[in-house]
Amino acid sequence: MTRGALSREEIRQRVDALGPWFHNLDLKGVPTAPSHFLGDYPRVKWQRFSGIIPDRLEGKTVLDIGCNAGFYAMEMKRRGAERVLGLDTDEEYLAQARFAAEVNGLRIEFRKMSAYDVGQLREKFDLVIFMGVLYHLRHPLLALDLIHEHVAGDLLLFQSMLRGDSHVDAIEKNYDFWTTEQFDSSGYPKLHFIEHKYADDPTNWWVPNRACVEAMLRSAGFAIAAHPEEEVYLCRHTVRPQADGPVYPSREAGR
Repeated sequence: MTRGALSREEIRQRVDALGPWFHNLDLKGVPTAPSHFLGDYPRVKWQRFSGIIPDRLEGKTVLDIGCNAGFYAMEMKRRGAERVLGLDTDEEYLAQARFAAEVNGLRIEFRKMSAYDVGQLREKFDLVIFMGVLYHLRHPLLALDLIHEHVAGDLLLFQSMLRGDSHVDAIEKNYDFWTTEQFDSSGYPKLHFIEHKYADDPTNWWVPNRACVEAMLRSAGFAIAAHPEEEVYLCRHTVRPQADGPVYPSREAGR
C-alpha cells in the first residue's frame, strides 16, 4: 500500500458514511451499492452500449450532467479524456463522486450546477453525457435546448427512462385542426406527466415513450446517430429545425 492510500477498511467506513449510494462502484474491492434493485448498476447498463464510445478519448473534453456518484465520468477518464467535468445538484452525490475519483486516482472536476445553468460554463465539450436526468426535470425540453445552445460541441450521450409502446409512428409535418386520431395512437410522441410520485421519487416528473424522446432530441437539434440500447441514444449536434432557441439564460449578461 502506497503512502497515503486508504486501506480497504477505511474505504468501507467512508463508503458507509457517504451512503446511501445509487451507483454501485467497485472502490478497491469495496462495493458501494451491492444490493441495488437493478443489480450491478450502472455497469450492467454500460456494458450494453459502451462500444459506441471510442476506446481512446485523448485530447477530448467531456461534460457529465447529472453525474451522481461519477460512474460515467470515471469511465470517460479511464479512456483517456483530457478534461472531464461532472455536474450534479445534490451535494451528497458530489461528495460520493469526489471520493470515488480520489480512491481510483482519477483527476475529475465536480461542481454543483443544474442542467438549466450550463450556459454559465462558457465552454463547449466534445462529448456531453445526459443520462438519467430528463425525467427528473420540470422543464425537460428547455434543458435539451440549453445543452444544445451552450455546451454540446459534437456528441451527446443520452438516456431516459421510457414507458409505453416502443413503436414510432410516421408523423406528418402538419395536421389540420380537425384531425385528432393521431393523439390516440400508442406510437405518437407522448410525455406522461407525474403529479405526485413514481417509484417513490417525487422528482420523477415525466415518463416519455420512445417516439417522444426521439422527437424531443430532433427538436432540440440533435441528430440520432445510434440507438444501441433500449433507453440510450448517441446523437450529433446539428442545426435546430426551428430558429427559435432557449430564452434562458440570455446570451449576453444584462441583456
